[in-house]
Parts: sequence; structure tokens; C-alpha cells
Amino acid sequence: MSTPHQPERRFALRMALRLSVVVSGRSEDGAAWSEPTETDDISTSGALFHLNQRVTRGERLYIRAHKPDGSPIEATATVIRVAPAIYGTARIGVAISEPTENWLRLFVSWVADEQPASSENDKTVTSDE
Repeated sequence: MSTPHQPERRFALRMALRLSVVVSGRSEDGAAWSEPTETDDISTSGALFHLNQRVTRGERLYIRAHKPDGSPIEATATVIRVAPAIYGTARIGVAISEPTENWLRLFVSWVADEQPASSENDKTVTSDE
């Protein structure tokens, strides 16, 4: 029996970016855990990354990342997608719960950092001489 195709529900601007993050949470028995990983992509409202740690949909996670200038960003996220991945890991999709403005600043800072800088040679100069 085939699984019906679910329509894509992502509405936010998304960018493929390998961003180092530390994800932490609590296991079923209440023990705290923390795992460094990298994002596959980030959006204005969430991220996608791989974890070895087992998590479930609806679970609250904490994410620490850094803007290009090195300043830290922390956010709380809710797991909205869990899919099997390679080597026993899972692809985890999260929606940022709070503070959303910090995550948006992180996204904007990396988008701005990815833009090529214009050089002095690119400027067109006109002269009346």
C-alpha cells in the first residue's frame, strides 16, 4: 500500500546552509542531552538538521548558533518533522518558538553574508571630459 503524497507546507524563505549548531533537550527519562550538528538548511522560521539523539514530533529543543560576526543566538524550537536518514540518524525539522526575532536576525545575517560584495572595479564611472 502506498503512502499518499503530502503537500509541501513550508511557507518561509529557505536557504541551504551548513551552519554549526548545538541542539539540546531532555530524553524521555528527563536526562539532559546536547548534540553538536550542522543544518542542512535554515529558514526565517526554522531549520532542518540531522541528529543521533532520538526525538519526537512536538518535542521542545534548544538551539545555539552563531551569526557570521561570531555573536551567539539561542532559540527554543518545536520538532515538526522526523524522518529516517543515513547511519541511524534522523532528519529533524523544527519551527522556532521563541524568540523568533533572534532567529530571523540570524537568518538575515547569513543571507547578507552570502551576497557577493561589489568591488570598486564594478562601478561605472561617467565623465564629461
